[in-house]
Amino acid sequence: MPAFGKLALTAAVLLTAACGAPPAAPAPPPGTAVGWPPAPVVPLPSQPPPSLVVDAPLPDQLAMGLVVLRYRAENLRIVPVYGPAALDVSPRIGHIHVTVDDAAWHWADGSGEPLIIQSLPAGPHKVWIGLADPTHKILDEKTVNFVVPVHSGHH
Repeated sequence: MPAFGKLALTAAVLLTAACGAPPAAPAPPPGTAVGWPPAPVVPLPSQPPPSLVVDAPLPDQLAMGLVVLRYRAENLRIVPVYGPAALDVSPRIGHIHVTVDDAAWHWADGSGEPLIIQSLPAGPHKVWIGLADPTHKILDEKTVNFVVPVHSGHH
């Protein structure tokens, strides 16, 4: 090994020893790939609670007055299936509810695709997203605040 390579390796070992090793990740269940959730094709004996993750609007589109919000559900699959019988599906399924600027109404979406909202006037806005079970019970929720800049033209 060249001298520089030995020096770099020694420095990395010393730095790791000085800082302490990072905590070990929990071992995956037997027979599963590292870092992958269980395959959503078989019933799960137990499931952690569902949660919702929502990104800030995509900045390039927001600059043009178009709000694109990416989201994902953890421990729940977004599908357009509704009703009490769907509560027994495993792995768990659900959909989202969306309200813009505290409107008195909302819409439901079961596509799992990014939310695209256009024609909001320039200024501050907020979008509430609720993760719902098949009977529309909210399981988790997030609110995204953003400002639509003044822009010209259409998208």
